[in-house]
Amino acid sequence: MFTLPPGDFDAFIFDCDGTLADSMPVHFLAWSAAFHEAHPAIDFPEDFFYSLGGTPTVEVARINLNRFPGLASISPAELAHRKENLYLEKLSAVQPITPVTDFARQAKAQGSPVAVASGGDLPVVEATLNYIGLGDFFPVIVTPKDVARGKPAPDMFLLAAEKLGVTPDRCLVFEDAPPGIEAARAAGMAWTLVNSRPA
Repeated sequence: MFTLPPGDFDAFIFDCDGTLADSMPVHFLAWSAAFHEAHPAIDFPEDFFYSLGGTPTVEVARINLNRFPGLASISPAELAHRKENLYLEKLSAVQPITPVTDFARQAKAQGSPVAVASGGDLPVVEATLNYIGLGDFFPVIVTPKDVARGKPAPDMFLLAAEKLGVTPDRCLVFEDAPPGIEAARAAGMAWTLVNSRPA
């Protein structure tokens, strides 16, 4: 599922979708449904979806609207909003990724600061965390609206570290997708890849 890098760390920062929560398949279904509603002929490849993991929701919408000029009448914000509503309707299909949630619980119990840095909208992230039993667990939750740039820029991780009171080089990031790994590297943080995608 994941392999810890060598060294000791003072704090742990977790992505949400595909890292703490096995929610990426549900997000894919929600995106597919949102695109189908907008135009039934649109194909949204699953591999392309996973390559965007961690990218802010509105940016995912913007990227895909640029791929399909026929959707120009729909704004990225409108498309993202519809997708998030469809996701919340399917929330009962989401399960925790137990090895990661167990690690988070153990780290916090041992006194290590923990945070979430997610590309999702805050209400959706909070709903997901609550559903998998981690509501109010994380004292710090950073989403794209808190920073100038979302993943793959380092801003979200740097803000999370600042809020935790820990220097970036003492943080370990748990991520499941290339944009998040790139963001962790850019922030000067160690990282581990959570392999949660269905085979």
